[in-house]
Amino acid sequence: MPLVNTTEMFKKAYEGGYAIGAFNVNNMEIVQGITEAAKEVNAPLILQVSAGARKYANHTYLMKLIEAALIETDLPIAVHLDHGDSFELCKACIDGGFTSVMIDGSHLPFEENIALTKKVVEYAHERGVTVEGELGRLAGIEDAVNVSEEDACFTRPEEVEEFVSRTGVDSLAIAIGTSHGAYKFKGEAKLRFDILEEVQRRLPGFPIVLHGASSVIPEYVDQINTFGGKMPGAKGVPEDMLRKAASMAVCKINIDSDLRLAMTATIRKVFAENPSEFDPRKYLGPAREEIKKLVKHKLINVLGCAGKA
Repeated sequence: MPLVNTTEMFKKAYEGGYAIGAFNVNNMEIVQGITEAAKEVNAPLILQVSAGARKYANHTYLMKLIEAALIETDLPIAVHLDHGDSFELCKACIDGGFTSVMIDGSHLPFEENIALTKKVVEYAHERGVTVEGELGRLAGIEDAVNVSEEDACFTRPEEVEEFVSRTGVDSLAIAIGTSHGAYKFKGEAKLRFDILEEVQRRLPGFPIVLHGASSVIPEYVDQINTFGGKMPGAKGVPEDMLRKAASMAVCKINIDSDLRLAMTATIRKVFAENPSEFDPRKYLGPAREEIKKLVKHKLINVLGCAGKA
């Protein structure tokens, strides 16, 4: 099956009351763990590439890894640019085979965000590529995204209709209380479902996206801390809140930090138990299996998209 854009998968997700998992990829083991899990439960996938991951792994290498995943799984898979910050970056990804891009103009004034987003949409749509825009800003740090708590702001529902109609975007990322990175919340996360409900009322049938939606699974944090890490007080979004969001207008839920934690916790454990280990297969292999286990859990128990490919 060739790569797909997000149009059909979002339509099915909205109507079916579930969300598609958008998992960030950086290397072969992460791609394998995610896609093997999806194949086993027959789930559609969005594989996300940040600007940092694209620079680290090289665009060509990542696309060839994803091409291999298509051959191995025969699943509907979209390749998505996460947090594109310029027209030039979005254009390079579109020209390089991505089927979906995000243009993040959320740091700009409203009119400038509209102008930039519309420019990307026009270029992308001519080439069959879908576009995600953003209104509101999530706090936190992840790759090139760095927003302080003071600069974070919730999405204003009264702006969403104008933004979507004037830009032509295919999906919209909103800020309702999630945040980027593992060091997320000083207390329990509380999503603003009132904002989500109002956005859904104003944009009926339109797919909404949640960024920063890792749950920061305590077992991984504890394991990292047990084997020399320092992650005090790391918290994420409770999975029951994500399930509720997926049953509403949210059709895409981004997961990155949980993948990193699963991989890091497993590798730390391997080295703690065998300090002399130097074969990458002996620590990257178990990390790949842990990612696979984590992704299957998310697909089945959180996103609800198992069996929907």
